[in-house]
Amino acid sequence: MQNKRKVFLAVLTMILLGILASPLSVFAAEAEETAQPALYATFWALIPPVVAIALALITKEVYSSLFLGILVGGLLYSGFSFEGTVTHIFQGGIISVLSDSYNVGILIFLVILGAMVCMMNKAGGSAAFGRWASKRIKTRVGAELATIVLGVLIFIDDYFNCLTVGSVMRPVTDKHHVSRAKLAYLIDATAAPVCIIAPISSWAAAVSGFVEGEDGLSIFVRAIPYNFYALLTIVMMVGMVLIKTEFGSMRVHEVNALKGDLYTTEGRPYADAEKEGRVNPRGRVIDLVIPIVCLVVCCVIGMIYTGGFFSGTDFVTSFSQSDASVGLTLGSSFALVLTVAFYMVRKVLSFKDCMDSIPEGFKAMVPAILILVFAWSLKSMTDSLGAAAFVENAMRSAAGGLMNILPAIIFLVGCGLAFATGTSWGTFGILIPIVVAVFEGSDPELMIISISACMAGAVCGDHCSPISDTTIMASAGAQCDHVNHVSTQLPYAMLAAAVSFVTYLVAGFVKTAWIALPVGIVLMVATLMVIRHMHPTLEEHLENETQK
Repeated sequence: MQNKRKVFLAVLTMILLGILASPLSVFAAEAEETAQPALYATFWALIPPVVAIALALITKEVYSSLFLGILVGGLLYSGFSFEGTVTHIFQGGIISVLSDSYNVGILIFLVILGAMVCMMNKAGGSAAFGRWASKRIKTRVGAELATIVLGVLIFIDDYFNCLTVGSVMRPVTDKHHVSRAKLAYLIDATAAPVCIIAPISSWAAAVSGFVEGEDGLSIFVRAIPYNFYALLTIVMMVGMVLIKTEFGSMRVHEVNALKGDLYTTEGRPYADAEKEGRVNPRGRVIDLVIPIVCLVVCCVIGMIYTGGFFSGTDFVTSFSQSDASVGLTLGSSFALVLTVAFYMVRKVLSFKDCMDSIPEGFKAMVPAILILVFAWSLKSMTDSLGAAAFVENAMRSAAGGLMNILPAIIFLVGCGLAFATGTSWGTFGILIPIVVAVFEGSDPELMIISISACMAGAVCGDHCSPISDTTIMASAGAQCDHVNHVSTQLPYAMLAAAVSFVTYLVAGFVKTAWIALPVGIVLMVATLMVIRHMHPTLEEHLENETQK
């Protein structure tokens, strides 16, 4: 299988290089002038992410898949000109996204989080917390439910959620033989889906900003009961934990984890680094709790600072207009300094050990950083090809005569766009203004349902996409191989999406969440019962294997 994947990649690379070297590239100037208008705002704008996603799922290799997607985007943009392609890939793609201040802030936040996790491991805090929690959390169900509760509580920002929950709960879930793939799913399913139904979060601020001419925060709050994908994902996640069964490729990972293999595949990120973090006998639970508390407090202060809280703005407003990138960077930087000082006072780490943890933490985050940079570059390719304009035109043409089923259609469009581009915020920006323009002044309740369908579809597509930054962060937080996380999560996300689609069909006609949401919950619970009937619990599965 591995050889087939290598051959497949080699052949595809040769074909693309052949296209680059073809006579088409001779007509560089003419081709670029004529090809770009022809391809702009057409279906071809979605081809680069489709290529990258398909290759990642087929080959199980994410770096080359993303780069080939970027290469396809460069080819389509330049009209198959060699010079134009190379220029656009680097100047319009990689260099451009690395020059963006928001992106740089997120990368700094990642590096600092990596350094703090490394220090917590070296200080023995993670191992001590694992020992403490194992005395109080006695079962796998308890470990998974604790992960869910912590993920729900940290609703401030999805990036912050992914990395913090992963750092805290990884020792506990490892102790109870929960696979890294399942941990990554629990983290991912309590990141964006929780943030999108939390009024005080960076996501609420983003959505509110896209609703022009309306009270954005008020509309966001009214849309919460209609955000079926987020709500049903939480129902499904808790239900799957309680009935103790899994399906799809996740089941394979969970069965193997019960046998002692947390990874199932060869991709075992940071396995050696973790061994080093379990040897400090002086480590205590406080060596994990204090740095995490410092991180939470400092990041909240950093975010409200960027929103003008200390200049007289009230807390909710300052949070809603905060700059998450700058706030998280400032907060995590102060938290890092406080953590170093705390460990030195406690004498569990020397100053040299703390400083050595910074490059080690950087190295630990290199896979996530590389995937993020490629994913951002791929998004810039789709933006330059006019993906947003293509979807906007398609949505406007579909609006007439389909009002009652439009929320379900918007949900599907949001799913597809966010999956292809890897961004939920970009999907909000494209779809929400269209929905407001279509429904404003005619049907306010259907406008609320449709805005919620935009948000739910964007979160769903973002949840499924291997090029989504939140999905990448969840893999990093769980220290799980990224493609493993995507392939095991996809069936779960698609099941929640299918139930949500039916629920939006109901909501479009009844126009009240008090009927539609209970219908969706009943349908989800019934689906889980069918799954439970089809698949025995993991323990029963192991017993059956033993008897055989």
